[in-house]
Amino acid sequence: MSRVEQGCTKAIRPLIGGMWEEGRDFAPIINPYDGAEVARMPVSSEEDARRAIGHADEACEVMAKMPARERAAYLRRVADLVSERTEDIALAMTMETGKALRDSRAETARSADTLRLCAEEAIRIEGAHIPLEASAIGAGKIAMTLRFPVGVVSAITPFNAPVNLVMHKLGPSIAAGNTTVLKCSPKAPLCVARTVECFVDAGGLPKGALSALYGDAVGPVMVSDPRVDFISFTGSTRVGQIIRANSGMKRVALELGGVGPTIVHFDADLEAAATACARNAFMLAGQSCISVQNVFVHRSVYDAFVARLLVEVETLRVGDPMESTTEIGTLIDEEAAIRVEAMLDRALSAGAELLAGGGRSGAQIKPAVLHKVTREMDVACEEIFGPAMSVMPYDDVAAIFREISASRYGLQAGIFTQSLPLALAAINGIRTGGVIINGTSRWRSDQMPYGGVKDSGIGREGPKFSTLDMTEERFFVFN
Repeated sequence: MSRVEQGCTKAIRPLIGGMWEEGRDFAPIINPYDGAEVARMPVSSEEDARRAIGHADEACEVMAKMPARERAAYLRRVADLVSERTEDIALAMTMETGKALRDSRAETARSADTLRLCAEEAIRIEGAHIPLEASAIGAGKIAMTLRFPVGVVSAITPFNAPVNLVMHKLGPSIAAGNTTVLKCSPKAPLCVARTVECFVDAGGLPKGALSALYGDAVGPVMVSDPRVDFISFTGSTRVGQIIRANSGMKRVALELGGVGPTIVHFDADLEAAATACARNAFMLAGQSCISVQNVFVHRSVYDAFVARLLVEVETLRVGDPMESTTEIGTLIDEEAAIRVEAMLDRALSAGAELLAGGGRSGAQIKPAVLHKVTREMDVACEEIFGPAMSVMPYDDVAAIFREISASRYGLQAGIFTQSLPLALAAINGIRTGGVIINGTSRWRSDQMPYGGVKDSGIGREGPKFSTLDMTEERFFVFN
């Protein structure tokens, strides 16, 4: 059986208003490792987007009345189907994105768990009693709040965690009682299409409550259409800024970029820190917004840390993403690899030195470790989104806290230390969405409040937090 035949269909079908349609125009989906055509993606139009939003708008009232227990049961059925179809979804993901098959399998399994977490949140949406006795005007009155679905949600997802991030959009939206229009990255449509099939086959959603569109032409409509009530986007800071500028008064949740700062203090467990930094810089070929990118190491342990780091980097297995032993596959396409290669070349031309890796073959780059990097180089101050790491010595950790806080990015930071006072100082002193103690910037559990500050985004993602965000609060009082 060829790779194209393993778990593939010839052409993906768009889902509009809960009904499968036949696409009109198609674009090829190309395997970034060997250049083979995997399948064909329908190119949805602006009119398709307007129709999908129209169906979602019409279904809002019925969806909002769907009992919470039924929404929870539905999400569990979808999760069970995802678990049953893990291999098919994972194969599709690896063939179209170049992600190592072991990582695709892990992501798909994790995605089912994310949905199960969302199912729990569907039955936990609650209001609150508001005490009014503190003022004369409120005396003797009973006041409360309840939460209601926002309405129509536009969900826009990226290629790097294509299935799990779909779950972080669709799961909370459905849990909250909303209707949803999904647009996935055109670079990872096949695994998403396989996932959407699970949502359809589970049965039980009102007609029109879910649509899945493909291609970038639908994006502007999904952002600007006045019938859309909420936009949930994960992707680049540049696109996030465009969405924010064109969304009007709609509520938005934006999960954007970062530069993965991780600190290794002089009292750190160097072996653990070196292993964690190496693996969390290069897994997924560095294509995670929280991938370790900048490692700040106390000067007194810098040489010892770098020696351990390079040993660990040498153990990473780079190769054919479909091989079970491969740990690092390709970037999403050759264009992305060329962009990363150019960033490395600019750094080297400006005086940085390459300690390991960096060679490119098509869409694949060997894990690159740089030192003698200055803060002005774009490998340090801009998101690489590729398998490259800069290691920089420091003397004053407080200065590093200030430097990270001054960056335009603020997604997550990690720090390795045995000092509780220093850990608390990092929590209090680094302006970022999360601080990971004795871990890297790349740690994430699906139930945590994940998100950033500054140019790294708005809002927090995670079943509990997204579900709450996708509701609106209504106050009432009994006189």
